Parts: sequence; structure tokens; C-alpha cells
Amino acid sequence: MNPLSNIFVAGHRGMVGAAVVREIARLGLPAPITATHAELDLTDQAATRAFIARHRPTSIVLAAGRVGGIEANRSALGSFLYENMMIAANVIQAARDSGVTRLLFLGSSCIYPRLAPQPIPESALLTSALEPTNEGYALAKITGLKLCQFYRQQYGLLYHSAMPTNLYGTGDNYHPSHSHVLPALIRKFETARLAGAKEVTLWGSGTPRREFLHVDDLARALLFLLRLENPPDWVNVGSGEDLTIRELAEQVREAVGVDVELRFDTAMPDGPPRKLCDTTLLRSLGWKPDIPLPEGLRRTVAEYRAETASGVLRG
Repeated sequence: MNPLSNIFVAGHRGMVGAAVVREIARLGLPAPITATHAELDLTDQAATRAFIARHRPTSIVLAAGRVGGIEANRSALGSFLYENMMIAANVIQAARDSGVTRLLFLGSSCIYPRLAPQPIPESALLTSALEPTNEGYALAKITGLKLCQFYRQQYGLLYHSAMPTNLYGTGDNYHPSHSHVLPALIRKFETARLAGAKEVTLWGSGTPRREFLHVDDLARALLFLLRLENPPDWVNVGSGEDLTIRELAEQVREAVGVDVELRFDTAMPDGPPRKLCDTTLLRSLGWKPDIPLPEGLRRTVAEYRAETASGVLRG
């Protein structure tokens, strides 16, 4: 059975899910099965089981979940753990109960230890302590990954996982305090440009190194993985390149086109000192990203301005 013939994209209104829907359309595949949160609460086990049993998808891309930046995570560790763990368990179990033989679970590179070797190989999982500020989210994603791995072993179901690096691009969340670092930077610099400000203050020291991947590249990777007959149990998805937060801020400043000084508030947390995914495994399978960071930033800034002007900006 073709796994791309009748896909249920869980979380289709989120940044990743929406990108998967766009990629499905770009490839000329049948429109996916979708449900809004109002139509289906994936933390509700009975409702999730009934929905999947009724629609009988050939495959599921599980991109639903509660997400946020450092402040959102560290202030609601329990909620991030509970909601994401329930979503993962409910969808994966319902898929098994309904005979869905293919499922791709979306995790995050935050599943790896805070002080993992760099670049981070898939084998680093569970080798030491997690980053405390997002431990709840990470534990939920590890649970989903392991449930897929164990169901594959126990039942012969092709359930596997992808661990993307930091994402940005179309449909991102620009909330002033709950967004991730890159959309937060875009908002700060665009606000400074419009206000004629002379400086911008950023959290932390600016020294941590981060890797970024455009969400459209991730969507291509996910559909690529669904086409593989024998994908890895989990695989990193990233650009394979990183830069400091200061360097990122300088690139965002250039993309926005504003002349401001950078100030860093070192009283605020940095998070892990470095987080770069080893993408050797995925590249060996035949996939690589297409969108360089400078190009992606220019595109994303233009989208931010268009979404702001039309009143549809998330956050």
C-alpha cells in the first residue's frame, strides 16, 4: 500500500504540519486527512481512537504538540510533558488499534543530552542529563520515539521518528515571550526598525551555537522518509551548519534592514552551549536541505511583514 496515498497530518495548522500539507500539494498527492483542535482533541484517547478508526489513513505524520521557546517551556514543564506525552501515546496507540502500518513521529533535537557530543549523533540519546529548561517537552518526545521503536519491534509496524533541529519559516509563532529564538529576533528587529530604535537587547550572552532549518526543507525530508522502505527508527533532520546567537542576530538584523546596536542581557538563560545535529545518516540516505539560511531569512522577514499587514500573524 502506498503510504502517501491517504495521509493523516496531525497538527496541520502548526508550522510543521502546514508545511507538510503544502509539500503534499506540491507533489500532486491526494489531499491529506486533517482535523482542527476544535474537531479533535488529541489528548482525548477515545476521540482520537474513534477518529483514526473512522478515517483509516494509510499513514500518519504526527506533527501535533504543544511547543514554545525557553520561557514557555521552563514556566510550564508539567503541561509540556503531559500534553505532548498524551498526544503521542493516544495517536500511536490508536494507529496500532486501527491497523495503520506507517507512522512518522515528529520529535525534536532537544531529546538529546544538554552536553551531548557535537555534532549530536542519534546514538547520543539517553546517554546523560537533559537540558533542564525544556526537560518536560524532551521527555514527552523521547516517550513518543521509544513507543514507535518498541511497537515496530513488537508488532512489525513501520513506526519511525524524525528529530528536526531548530525550525523557522512560514507559519512560525512570533509571540513576544513564548516564541523560539529566530522568530523572536525577527520581531525585535522589525519592531526596532519601525520605532527608529538605536539598540536591541537580547537574552543571554550571544555565545551559544545553534543550527536552523527552514520548515519547507523539513517537510521535504518527512515525505522523503515516508517513501523509504526501511527507514531508521529515528533520524536527525538539520542543515548540518551552526552559528552563534550573536551571528544569527547579525544576519537577522541585515535581513530586516535596520541599523541598531546589539546588547545582551547575561542575567537571562542561554540554554545549552551548542546544539548541532549530526545529519550524516539522513544525507547517506539521499536527502539534503535546499534553502540556505540567508535566503530563508529574507523570505521569512517578507512573510512576517505580509502577515502583520494582513492581521494573520501568529503570536
